[in-house]
Amino acid sequence: MINILLVGAGGFIGSVLRYLVSGWVQQASKSVDFPFGTLAVNVIGCFIIGVLAQLAESRGVFTSEARLFAFTGLLGGFTTFSSFGNETLNLARDGQLMNAFANVGANLAIGLFAVWLGRTVAYLLWR
Repeated sequence: MINILLVGAGGFIGSVLRYLVSGWVQQASKSVDFPFGTLAVNVIGCFIIGVLAQLAESRGVFTSEARLFAFTGLLGGFTTFSSFGNETLNLARDGQLMNAFANVGANLAIGLFAVWLGRTVAYLLWR
């Protein structure tokens, strides 16, 4: 139960931070044509997970509970793209280049297809 609370607390904080940071960046960019706020949280999240993953692997600075809070909860709430980036880099680093490219391709293609499918189903059901 403690693990669930750690992930939930981290997710709450990460989601609030995502809302604040993406909103601030989008407003500061004054763009209505490009989602700079989303790009910013994805890049920031990827950078932070890179730093923390390196510290966790090379120095062992995180307990399993701290990893749940920071990686799964906080960064997962901030952006799941950071987890995707870290997992893809881990595959490439481990010499699994085909799996790394497959992960990128599958997430992009299937993710975009799922968005299209969801929108189409919603349109057909509730027009």
